[in-house]
Amino acid sequence: MKVKNIIDSFNYAIKGILYAIRTQRNMKIHYMIGMIVVLGSLFSKISKMELIVLCITIGLVIITEMINTAIEAAIDLTVDAYHPLAKIAKDVSAGAVLISAVNAVIVGYVIFFDEVSIVTEKVLNKIRNTMLHTTFISFFIVVMVVVSIKVYIGKGTPLRGGMPSGHTAVAFSILTSISFMSSNTIVIILCFLMALLVAQSRVDANVHTIFQVMMGALLGTFITVLFFQMIY
Repeated sequence: MKVKNIIDSFNYAIKGILYAIRTQRNMKIHYMIGMIVVLGSLFSKISKMELIVLCITIGLVIITEMINTAIEAAIDLTVDAYHPLAKIAKDVSAGAVLISAVNAVIVGYVIFFDEVSIVTEKVLNKIRNTMLHTTFISFFIVVMVVVSIKVYIGKGTPLRGGMPSGHTAVAFSILTSISFMSSNTIVIILCFLMALLVAQSRVDANVHTIFQVMMGALLGTFITVLFFQMIY
């Protein structure tokens, strides 16, 4: 379609952005995380140069995801059956998104690590001596609450599907317990990444929706924090 003027060009570009956000799950995730990081940077003490690098990095992730979406759409339009070259094109474009995402994680780690480390230490120092058995009790309570909610709602099974995601609730419960007991920020960050991988795996396997996974994460975190605070 021929673009008549600059306004039409902007309209087509905005439509493309909105289409990617509406239809691509990963694009929604990148967009949400990017917004959270940018808003969080407003309350931190990062420099203007660090903010510029952060915005460029976030933009790179979103751009590569949109290019990946465009390549997949073009291939699906022109190829009706499986073709090894089509697979290579899709895999390479997906790899570009992965590299940009890993790069974003590294940039965020370098920029925010000092501030996150200081805040984490202040919070953990208050309740680091909580008894170990609290972890197992909170873990058991999280499992029981998840099963009870699934039975009440009547969708899915105790171990698969339904609201909320039990695997994610348990993963974030364990993450929260380790956060209270450990003084090592690196360990906590690694556990957080593992919990995110558990949540992502449930979505990728089409077992849970993003909302169910988010509710599971909030439930597991809230119950564990509440239990640790009660004992403390």
